[in-house]
Amino acid sequence: MVAPIAPGLTTPTVRVLATCGVCYTVAVNLYTRLLAEPDNRPFLTDPVSHTTLSYQDVADRSAQLSAALRAHAPQIGDRVVVQVDKCPDAVALYLACLRSGLIYVPVNTAYTATEIEFFVSDISAAVFVCDPGREDELSAAAGSATVLTMGTDGSGTLLDQSDGIAPFDAVVERDDQDVACVVYTSGTTGRSKGAMLSHASILANSETLHAYWGYVEGDVLLHNLPIFHVHGLFVALNTAMINRSEVIFAPRFDVELVLANLPRASVMMGVPTHYIRLLADDRFTPELCSGMRLFTSGSAPMTAPVMEEFAARSGHRLVERYGMSETLILTSNPLDGERVAGTVGFALPGCALRIGNEQGVEQAPGAEGEVQVRPPQPFLGYWDLPDKTAESFTPDGWFRTGDVGTADESGRVTLAGRASDMIISGGYNVYPKEIELVLDDVDGVGESAVVGVPHPDFGEGVVAVVTTETSLDAEAEAALFAQLDEACRSSLARFKNPKHYVVVPELPRNAMAKIQKKQLREQFADLFS
Repeated sequence: MVAPIAPGLTTPTVRVLATCGVCYTVAVNLYTRLLAEPDNRPFLTDPVSHTTLSYQDVADRSAQLSAALRAHAPQIGDRVVVQVDKCPDAVALYLACLRSGLIYVPVNTAYTATEIEFFVSDISAAVFVCDPGREDELSAAAGSATVLTMGTDGSGTLLDQSDGIAPFDAVVERDDQDVACVVYTSGTTGRSKGAMLSHASILANSETLHAYWGYVEGDVLLHNLPIFHVHGLFVALNTAMINRSEVIFAPRFDVELVLANLPRASVMMGVPTHYIRLLADDRFTPELCSGMRLFTSGSAPMTAPVMEEFAARSGHRLVERYGMSETLILTSNPLDGERVAGTVGFALPGCALRIGNEQGVEQAPGAEGEVQVRPPQPFLGYWDLPDKTAESFTPDGWFRTGDVGTADESGRVTLAGRASDMIISGGYNVYPKEIELVLDDVDGVGESAVVGVPHPDFGEGVVAVVTTETSLDAEAEAALFAQLDEACRSSLARFKNPKHYVVVPELPRNAMAKIQKKQLREQFADLFS
């Protein structure tokens, strides 16, 4: 069925200059909407040092960084790959790329040199910005890209070069379908794909969420998320900027910082792991949350028991939502109305959603199938992968999310699982194939299969199941596990590393010799209980 838009709004809230079908033409640079007419209202507040930068401060800083960037990336559309720790200057860097007409490419701070080498090469980056402490390690991986550095303490070559030069105060004009950002999202083949997001697609989603989640003057966002992916950057930060909200800008999720700052916040966005850790602390009470207006949860499934316990302990019901890098947020439980645990709510205003099969044939209400969508601004495709882009759409133009779910008569969506074997651990996407390629290259491994199983803290824990070329005693098995762990740690970001290794005589297969990962997930379901 084609699900109706979420109750409470009937039309998209983005500024529309021209309409064609479900596409909205926004003839402005995204920067203009995020920092139009900056003023001295507080923007980024450090909860550790208690210092605050205003919207004008960050706008000025972005102009300085723009001038420095343009010396190394002079062409509109040049790509800037960024791997820096969360700090106010990192936000100014994002905005500097937008205002300069450069394409911002954020990558996870945990990625290794091997992973960075792929991203920088694949996107043909003009500039790579990293932490000063990793410059020596990552310079070779950057290839022909200019390497600049940015530290959380104000150090770094990019920051040095931005001081003392004339700021670039202009905002480069961009069209609705110009690429603003490329966000890499891995595939089951093991090769990461760069999802191209336009100025219009990011703006449309941010504006819609701003309205649907009921932002009001005076809202204060407690920001605990990384800003290298869409949740922390486009969902949390952009909506706050549109509202001119103060943002309590925590360097990372920390229970002590959250508990200390909840009394002066009204909005918090998190992943299930965050809320599970808060529930483990007796100080998390309704009184502490009395000034809160909205808690949202996403990036991983939230269990009904945790939802119910959270409501009892905080006095608030979490708003679960659903989205992905390519499409940004697609559905949400309503701000006003019933929030049903275990569901991800309704399609957002302007976003059409259906449950279909591979051919795009709609399924009856309640029938399980693939979640397929048509957002107001579809993503522009995968960078330099036209075939993968084509495969991601049905013959009639709906984006195939790869997620399996149902929609009831009212349009409320429930996710049943993922069509792929992707694992979501601690809110991060983990793709088994990428890990399996590393494991299979270790001497003595016959073959491997990586699965995710329930984990009390991370939602899903990564488990590597391997066969060996010869039988092993306990000592040899322990030595192999050490080798596997070392291989993963040296090649993959830490969140991708298996939390447990298992040796089995053979991997389960079906009649077509395909490995049955479902059986492995069932077999090791209680591993972390």
